[in-house]
Amino acid sequence: MAKIAMKTPIVEMDGDEMTRVLWKWIKEILIEPYVDLKTEYYDLGLPERDATDDKVTELSAEATKRLGVAVKCATITPNAQRVEEYKLKKMWKSPNGTIRRILDGTVFRAPILVKGITPYVPGWKKPIVIGRHAYGDIYNSVESRVQGGQSAYLVVCDKDGKEVSRQLVHSFKGDGIVQGVHNLDASIFSFARSCFNFALDNNLPVWLGAKDTISKIYDHRFKDIFAEIYENEYRAKFEEKGIYYMYTLIDDVVARIMRSEGGVLWVCKNYDGDVMSDMVATAYGSLGMMSSVLVSPDGKYEYEAAHGTVTRHYYKWREGQETSTNSVATIWAWTGALAKRGELDGTPELTAFAKKLERATIETIESGYMTGDLIPLFKREGVTPVKLESRAFLEKIAEKL
Repeated sequence: MAKIAMKTPIVEMDGDEMTRVLWKWIKEILIEPYVDLKTEYYDLGLPERDATDDKVTELSAEATKRLGVAVKCATITPNAQRVEEYKLKKMWKSPNGTIRRILDGTVFRAPILVKGITPYVPGWKKPIVIGRHAYGDIYNSVESRVQGGQSAYLVVCDKDGKEVSRQLVHSFKGDGIVQGVHNLDASIFSFARSCFNFALDNNLPVWLGAKDTISKIYDHRFKDIFAEIYENEYRAKFEEKGIYYMYTLIDDVVARIMRSEGGVLWVCKNYDGDVMSDMVATAYGSLGMMSSVLVSPDGKYEYEAAHGTVTRHYYKWREGQETSTNSVATIWAWTGALAKRGELDGTPELTAFAKKLERATIETIESGYMTGDLIPLFKREGVTPVKLESRAFLEKIAEKL
């Protein structure tokens, strides 16, 4: 067959460790035999980020703004141990945080449902989608160690540097730590509209949770902006579709989520979304079974896996041992990007290919062939699960495809 043509390249952001290995295999086994793949390539592996002083991450984000669609491999956010392991110049910030800041996007994460894998929460019958604000909070924070006897203040100055306000954060009698976070009204407005639009497109009610009773300015601003946007721009559209918007405290949302059957868009601030998306993914079966897309207010898309670089498996693979690493979420990053590229470029055959690859992946698992992490979760009458190593799993999907 002739390979499926692409009109416009997608931005390809390579990554680290075991997911970098899977990345190459997915292209080789599942995509390049069928698609005349066009990408603008950026190596976001930790050595290249260090060599370029992280400029490569910024360039990849700017390319996404220009080309409109990106696909990203999982990357390492270095801690002190990684700085030593990779001999880094410094402890570079999260590349995801940098990309989200430049695109001013919202992350939507949804579980990939497969017959035979029952959620750990039995009542969850439908997907719970996490809408994660992708700007600010601790991902763009400044922080410092503080010695006993020192004091920390929150100081605000005007554009000329003149002090407007000064508040004591804490007077330290002993050693401690301090952190400053920020957010932008404009980003929260964009976040609200992105979430309400996503809910309308997918016919989902919206639940927003924060802690405005404690954070009476910072968290309360999220509550106020969402209420304003909903009342002025979305209430009538929601009522017409028979869906609704609800704000409540984050701890109440967690309790409601555990009692619900799913089928809701759970809107979270940045850090809450980071943590809760991993919780939801694991409760549905595996971190390897969750899709993730960053959507900017002006319609740019960056698709990625919701999990990390699978370091433990990478160390085994590097020593020549086989691994059984779940590649489903990384496959979904590629299929999401290809489907969106086809949609935006008016090439339906590319979008159809992406959907067929997703279906082939799901049917492979449903027929009993899967990676080791799914074996304990899989129960389907008449089907005995078979554990496949990382590359063999991709080759089995290729047979189905």
